[in-house]
Amino acid sequence: MAGIATLDAASPLVPRLPLSSATLFTAKAQKGLTFAQLGEALGRDEVAVAALFYGQAQASEADIQKLAQTLEIPQVVLERQLSGFPDRGHMVDLPPKEPLIYRLFEIVQNYGYAYKAVLNEKFGDGIMSAISFTTKVEKEVDEQGTWAVITLRGKW
Repeated sequence: MAGIATLDAASPLVPRLPLSSATLFTAKAQKGLTFAQLGEALGRDEVAVAALFYGQAQASEADIQKLAQTLEIPQVVLERQLSGFPDRGHMVDLPPKEPLIYRLFEIVQNYGYAYKAVLNEKFGDGIMSAISFTTKVEKEVDEQGTWAVITLRGKW
């Protein structure tokens, strides 16, 4: 295993995160759980769970209950911290400075219009939803090395 994603208190991202992020990441680190393990506990995809931790997705009552139980955080604390609406889109400066996020940005910057042209040819005029949307991250290993496979699935 590569390790456990944690929240560095010195990160310039921290002031942009909701209070729930510190609560959740601290408990996650103490339990030594991955987002995949938390996803199993919540019955959700690991990326969806990570989005909850960063305040980029709305938690359901079931999410709050399962997170409280799994991470041993008082449910009332999570209800108070996670019951609001997400404040999306303000975490990243453009262009991003974090190298991995910059590379994702670079993919869209370099291939965005190519994706748009191919999608328009296949589906006609429209957009891919980021609300009716799922994503997953997989790892592939072959003779050439280790590959990240990111699947984006949005309603047209």
